Amino acid sequence: MSDLKTIQEILKENSSPQGKAAHEKFVPGVEKAYGARAPIINELAREYRDRDFNLVEELWNCEHIEEKILAGKLLGKIAKKNPDKTLSLIKQFSKDITDWAVCDTLAMQAPKKINKSHSKEIFQIANVLIRSKNLWQRRLAIVLVEWYTRDKSFHPAVRRLLKKVENDNEYYVKKAVVWINRNFRKGR
Repeated sequence: MSDLKTIQEILKENSSPQGKAAHEKFVPGVEKAYGARAPIINELAREYRDRDFNLVEELWNCEHIEEKILAGKLLGKIAKKNPDKTLSLIKQFSKDITDWAVCDTLAMQAPKKINKSHSKEIFQIANVLIRSKNLWQRRLAIVLVEWYTRDKSFHPAVRRLLKKVENDNEYYVKKAVVWINRNFRKGR
């Protein structure tokens, strides 16, 4: 059995009506969910952490939120193997995001191991996505740079990015802006 089929079976076996209801409650607009909880997805990410980009792409192209979240987590586990491929997939996947959970997982987990070494490229992606008409690409742009609020030398670049969406009307974009500004107030 392929890795994808095995993962899907594990997600089905570990799903529940309560898990599905939780996804629907906390991720408004989620289209398809097995109902598997985060610990199951995290365990799968640990178990399949040494796979390749093909599995990441297969998972991303599936329909369920758990598969897309797992794709983002696995991309982060293998990012150092090929940072350019990782960044290319983040850009490619950005077109398919339909909710905040997938968006934030992709933005925070996928580039995690290359944030330091590829800051220039990540800011380039963020500066393109921030101009998108797609609200999820704009949110992704903001969340991609959240990690850089930890380093004051990046604060001017982060603030320039936020300036482009300071009057955005989309709820999830505004929430991301508030999140980043809160990080600044915390002294990050």
